[in-house]
Amino acid sequence: MKKYILPLVLILLFSCNKKVNIDETFKVIAEDYVKLVLEIGLYDAYFVDAYYGPEEWRPKVLENKDAKIPEVELLEKVQALNAMLESINLNDIDGNKELRHIYLTKQIKAVKGRIEMLGGKNFTFDEETFALYDVITPDYTVEHFESLIQELEKALPGEGSLTDRLTEFKKDFIIPKDKLDTVFNTAIQEAKRRTLKYIDMPEGENFVLEFVSDKPWGGYNWYKGNNFSLIQINTDLPIYIDRAIDLASHEGYPGHHVYNCLLESNMVKTNNWMEFSVYPLYSPQSLIAEGTANYGIEMAFPDNEKIKYEKEVLFPLAGLDPTKAEKYYEIMDLVSKISYVRNAASEAYLNGEKTKEETIEWLVKYALRNHESATQSLKFIEAYRTYIINYNVGLDIVRNYMESTDEITKEEKWKRFEYLISTPQVPSNLVE
Repeated sequence: MKKYILPLVLILLFSCNKKVNIDETFKVIAEDYVKLVLEIGLYDAYFVDAYYGPEEWRPKVLENKDAKIPEVELLEKVQALNAMLESINLNDIDGNKELRHIYLTKQIKAVKGRIEMLGGKNFTFDEETFALYDVITPDYTVEHFESLIQELEKALPGEGSLTDRLTEFKKDFIIPKDKLDTVFNTAIQEAKRRTLKYIDMPEGENFVLEFVSDKPWGGYNWYKGNNFSLIQINTDLPIYIDRAIDLASHEGYPGHHVYNCLLESNMVKTNNWMEFSVYPLYSPQSLIAEGTANYGIEMAFPDNEKIKYEKEVLFPLAGLDPTKAEKYYEIMDLVSKISYVRNAASEAYLNGEKTKEETIEWLVKYALRNHESATQSLKFIEAYRTYIINYNVGLDIVRNYMESTDEITKEEKWKRFEYLISTPQVPSNLVE
């Protein structure tokens, strides 16, 4: 019982002390939260997406890699953190400190949910997304997806299944592997140029681009701290021309790289809010990160600027025919409308309503992915579970927030976006 004494003492201390020092309390909460997240990471290889805090806060590596997570002990630490948060009188804080309190409350709720999952608790799909990401996803019927598919049937007529026709159509827009590096580096530099017109980045920020294989995802930003990112692009499947700008903006500018740099600069280095020195993947922070990264594509390349740039620059670099671009984007715009199919497939699979084979067949039929792509999509679901909702639900929440005000100038819109990616935010903050 001795190992549980400290959390219980903290609970009593912070629940009884009415005149707490708010800044000191936040400081204690932040440090304990970071250490708790890092400890959970010992039992969950995906949990800690980034850490650039004090090296001495890292826990010792487990001698037994198969050790069972100490659920009771970790949940008592969660209880102690919540008690400290509750000791802070919300009437005594405002502005970013109030956002900080909300952020920590939601993040710690997600930490609790993840501990319980690792301890064996079964959540339904909706319970999991609410516990981890602060949202419940929209529920669309099969009829909804079928109506969207009918639009594609009209736009892409022909023999055979629509999935086969779409796969065949897209073959003309694959970036040759020997040109991936040139195309992607060009796209990233253009996304960076456009972003830096409106956002001041920390001095010395930089990234390295790598092409990898045998991954469940298409692209990933591994933020290393000190304004540096490793951006990896998975080449297991064909990479289409529209993915160059998408991934350049999403993983780089003004997406994940910018998001992480600004949080480190503003929250950690300027404010000394150390909770932002760690990024737990399964948390509301991810919905904000993925939603803003996807919306960042529209920020850097608004209206028809993406198509124009790709036709004039990237198509020729990739050796593709730019005269086919208009039709390609007409089709891909329709395909983007069925993104929620993957959420529905994930829900059915994770809730045990569909088998692995049935889920792949469903993705082929309704997500219009060929068998290879559908299998890759399922690998992502198996690895990251409900995380998939962060891309489309996150985008919708961010878009609604960004476009909820009256008409504003481009400069004002960028300021609004910068505020969103450089302050403590959770999904429920953005939903009216």
